[in-house]
Amino acid sequence: MSQKPERRGIHVDQSELLCKKGCGYYGNAAWQGLCSKCWREEYQRAKERQIQEDWAFAEKLQREEEVAYASSQGPSSQPGPQPQAQATPPHAALTPFSKFEEKKTNEKMRKVTTVKKFFSPSARIAPKKGLVEREDRTLRAWRGIFSPSWEMGSPTEALVARLREGHEGKTSSPSISRKASLETDRVSKDFMEFLKTMQRPGREIHKQCRAFIESMANKKQDLGADELSECVQDFYQNLSDRLMSHFKGSSESVERVMDQVEKYIMTRLYKSVFCPETTDDEKKDLATQHRIRALHWVTIEMLCVSMDEEIPEVSDNVVKAITDVIEMDSKRVPRDKLACITQCSKHIFSAIKITKKEPASADDFLPALIYIVLKANPPRLQSNIQYITRFCNPSRLMTGEDGYYFTNLCCAVAFIEKLDAQSLNLDTDEFERYMSGQASPRRPTDNGGWPLEAGPSPQGGAAAAAACSVAVNPALAQLHHSLEQLSGLSERQDRLMEGARGLQEELVSWEEGVRREVQDILERYPLEVRPPPASAIDTENAETDRLPPPLTPQVFAG
Repeated sequence: MSQKPERRGIHVDQSELLCKKGCGYYGNAAWQGLCSKCWREEYQRAKERQIQEDWAFAEKLQREEEVAYASSQGPSSQPGPQPQAQATPPHAALTPFSKFEEKKTNEKMRKVTTVKKFFSPSARIAPKKGLVEREDRTLRAWRGIFSPSWEMGSPTEALVARLREGHEGKTSSPSISRKASLETDRVSKDFMEFLKTMQRPGREIHKQCRAFIESMANKKQDLGADELSECVQDFYQNLSDRLMSHFKGSSESVERVMDQVEKYIMTRLYKSVFCPETTDDEKKDLATQHRIRALHWVTIEMLCVSMDEEIPEVSDNVVKAITDVIEMDSKRVPRDKLACITQCSKHIFSAIKITKKEPASADDFLPALIYIVLKANPPRLQSNIQYITRFCNPSRLMTGEDGYYFTNLCCAVAFIEKLDAQSLNLDTDEFERYMSGQASPRRPTDNGGWPLEAGPSPQGGAAAAAACSVAVNPALAQLHHSLEQLSGLSERQDRLMEGARGLQEELVSWEEGVRREVQDILERYPLEVRPPPASAIDTENAETDRLPPPLTPQVFAG
């Protein structure tokens, strides 16, 4: 095409990054655009509605059971004692329902009391016996509702479920039985050293953290990812409230302690709560990875990224940004994963600033972040995002630069998942050809044109295919440029060596020519060496004749 189509950049209004409730905090795509605070409120309301629906369903089952019992007892009973016989079954039938109501009440309050019991003074005076008895009584009440005729499964499934419960009850052990890695030992040691500076409050915090970790280790098989996240967030909130009253409103001190608590807890629970089997995080990881691989042909010009990788400093920052976002998967603590995202974003801002020679804007940052994610294809990207969302300290995700960069990363992943021809200002057919590998885009020409297609021609199959692959990947383009430079240096070296050999031949021929000329001159004018004339010894000294005679010795008589 002779005309270059007008390319539009990726623009996201900053208001779209905020919570949909208008609270002013950053939202999250995993929370349906809400912040952590509003999402928890919505989650609690939805949970209460579910409890109400369960109650209504249980009442419906109770009424159906009463009707079925009355219809089965009616024909066989006598008319006289029939009212008394009918009066007894409802009482007997109401007993399981009252137990069911007690179970639902305990189920509703268990999430709150589970964490609050760690902070109550009476919780440290052996409350386990009463708690176990209450849980056993609640479990018996729950099982008492369902007779064998009401169970929604085969007896084999029920037997397997009970055997599994018994096996889990026997094999579940505290975190002591878990294999301690070097990192876990190091984090535990650092946590203990940090708590020593707090003296008595430090010992109390350590007890509560240990109790919470053991509680989570016992219930990790029974709770889903959302329930585990709720337990962790409740623990954060309750401990933060207590620390706020202890430090008398010093948010910096509270944040410092909460960072250490989060590091200690999540390092110990990482293997249990990261990408759990009860979720589809692994499936989403594979889908995102395949999606990014399919978009390998997207170039930096298509995204309108304000970075020039030909500049060495910009190229170094791009490599560092890719390294940071890939390194995120190797971290265990949500705060450390956020730090990798923040560091990656700062390298992106630095690259844009060097290219534009002015500070980067938010409209420049998001396309560059999308480009970095496409080039890096980070491992387990969705699992890391969900892990940060579920178990990070909510104050970090709601405000600050960590929350801003994390929200932009979620937007970048969402954009990649929904990327289409319109997003890149391409035709639908052209986009489909690129996605299927039938064609590849070329780099923009020097005069500003943008060729839309560059398939291998019949005349130049291999060369055209190589040129297309070079145009698709900037790294291959840089490699091709380096190879061209090396090829030019090799040609220059060959020419230099050829000139050196010619100079050597000229020197040899010049030496032979000089030798021949000298020989010719010697033959033409032979050199005659005449012997010198013989002379006396003293003839060489002409001045000796005028010298006085030599002294003669004289003898003196003494």
